[in-house]
Amino acid sequence: MKKTSTRLADGRELIYYDSGDNTVRDAVDRRPLEPTVTSSQVRRDPLLGDSVAIASHRQGRTYHPPANECPLCPSQGGRLSEIPDSSYDVVVFENRFPSLAGDSGRCEVVCFTSDHDSSFADLTEEQAGLVLEAWTDRTAELSHLPSVEQVFCFENRGEEIGVTLGHPHGQIYAYPFTTPRTALMLRSLAAHKEATGGQNLFDDVVARELAEGDRIVLETESWVAFVPYAAHWPYEVHLYPKRRVPDLLGLDEEARTEFPQVYLELLRRFDRIFGEGEPPTPYIAAWHQAPFGALAEFEGVSRDDFALHLELFTIRRTSGKLKFLAGSESGMSVFINDVPPEAAAQRLREVASS
Repeated sequence: MKKTSTRLADGRELIYYDSGDNTVRDAVDRRPLEPTVTSSQVRRDPLLGDSVAIASHRQGRTYHPPANECPLCPSQGGRLSEIPDSSYDVVVFENRFPSLAGDSGRCEVVCFTSDHDSSFADLTEEQAGLVLEAWTDRTAELSHLPSVEQVFCFENRGEEIGVTLGHPHGQIYAYPFTTPRTALMLRSLAAHKEATGGQNLFDDVVARELAEGDRIVLETESWVAFVPYAAHWPYEVHLYPKRRVPDLLGLDEEARTEFPQVYLELLRRFDRIFGEGEPPTPYIAAWHQAPFGALAEFEGVSRDDFALHLELFTIRRTSGKLKFLAGSESGMSVFINDVPPEAAAQRLREVASS
């Protein structure tokens, strides 16, 4: 992998990740951009104890542009985009309309491919492996910023999810705090460790799924994917490396080599859940990594106790119908799942590639 860092016309950082070592990236952003102005701030909710990012400048962000005006396609001739070069493998750049900025963290966009009409599931294993390298590199770099406590790599796919740009891409949020969902996991981890005399909750969850077997979706030497026992979403898969590591940096070569094949297979199965002729399945793919900040409030827990894993889920519950977060889910955070996890796992096994 070759990494080339440059600056856009308004001062934002852009990084090319190339498979070839000889690729030259010297194109200049020729757009007459003014310096980016953001107004992000993080406010803490005194009742729930969580944090909310206030980012009013995002109201003017790009919204469903036509394909010939896509800001994530390479620049071609007189059509200038966020990527100055005329081609690319993988690109990461600072978001022009970030939810988090400055002392409130950082937001980046990850373009998986220059092909506008593609998707992550269409990538080759080599391309998917390069995306993994980019995620890993950005996790390492962002973890050193003084304002960053946790790094979150994710992809939103589909208009039903709220995606406003059709080009295949994801994002990276670098938070200045430990996110509420991760904090819940850490508290459960600490309680389980105390109650069992030192056993690891993540290890026990994976061991249970492997032992029971009926929720396993696929398994390799280095990875296991399963629908969790208490799945929140109609079709939800958790992907774990079998050797517990706290973050993407901890993956060994065997796990890195196997990941593209495993992940691409999962994504392709998601697109087959609802049968032939159905539109692409909307989904969220979310990497959960240990925070880089202090864990003193979670007594007896260290970073190495956390287990890196990816959660992949769709809000579509059946053909033409979405799972809406209504009263119980949005008002009280109590999910009601219409699809039994065992049935979801069975369906995801049925649509395996031949």
